[in-house]
Amino acid sequence: MDRLTAMRVFCEVATSGSFSATADKLDMSRAMVTRYVSELESWLNARLLQRTTRSVTLTDAGEQCLRRSQQMLALMDNIEEETRSDDAELRGQLRLTCSTSFAFGHLARVISKFLALHPLLKIDLHVGDGTVNLVEARIDLAIRISSEPDPLLIARPLAICDSVLVAAPAYVRQAGLPAHPQDLPAHRCLSHANYGRNTWRFVRGNERGNARQDESVQIDIASHFSANDATVLLQAVLAGSGITLLPTYLMADHLDKGDLQIILPEWTAPPMTIYALFPSRRHLSPAVRALLDFLVVEFASQPW
Repeated sequence: MDRLTAMRVFCEVATSGSFSATADKLDMSRAMVTRYVSELESWLNARLLQRTTRSVTLTDAGEQCLRRSQQMLALMDNIEEETRSDDAELRGQLRLTCSTSFAFGHLARVISKFLALHPLLKIDLHVGDGTVNLVEARIDLAIRISSEPDPLLIARPLAICDSVLVAAPAYVRQAGLPAHPQDLPAHRCLSHANYGRNTWRFVRGNERGNARQDESVQIDIASHFSANDATVLLQAVLAGSGITLLPTYLMADHLDKGDLQIILPEWTAPPMTIYALFPSRRHLSPAVRALLDFLVVEFASQPW
């Protein structure tokens, strides 16, 4: 059997922890997935996976095989890209990761535009706010919003991410408007589990560059409802649950329609940056370079 394919199948099983999920993702039968893994184990004369009715875990030999297989697959992908460098058409598959809210708000639309320009290219997008080891997960590009990106990764800034306080008009009619950030503890607040869960910081004025900063405050809040995804908070605040801090990229349409209104508009949270992160500049494929350049142009024009 094709040993490279067997390695690819094994890596997918090791990553997902499921033979069935691997079969669905690679568009092959579960029996074929099992056969590829068994053949790889026979070739190496080692048991790579511990299988039970509830889980699939790596053995010590499987851990070593996974690292080597990922290296070999990455090398083969690079060889394929380099040998096609004289062909203007991009091919192959890119693996991306991004937060759910940004994927929902913008990235899915931008990827669709990019794929329309490169119909032979495939993109696999993994959404979630959890930390992902890009090398182990074979991720080509991660889109993350941060004030301090991972220093072990190459970071290319794409855009500034501003956040403001918002509430639904129904909540404002019921609870009134705070006059100052110090009034927020008396309101029903909704917070992001990974960003300012119990403490919100605001500036009045402009904190960027050398611009003058008038005033800065830090407020401890008693979160009425917390979630680890901004789209969940968006739906909750639309339902009138209270006041929350959301990125402007996610709610511009709702502000235009009047579904939400900005609270304390003269106060803003310290801005963060939207980054494209990747493990190394070496052997960066033409597809990744093209997507990076496309994202820079697309996001630079956004009126966030």
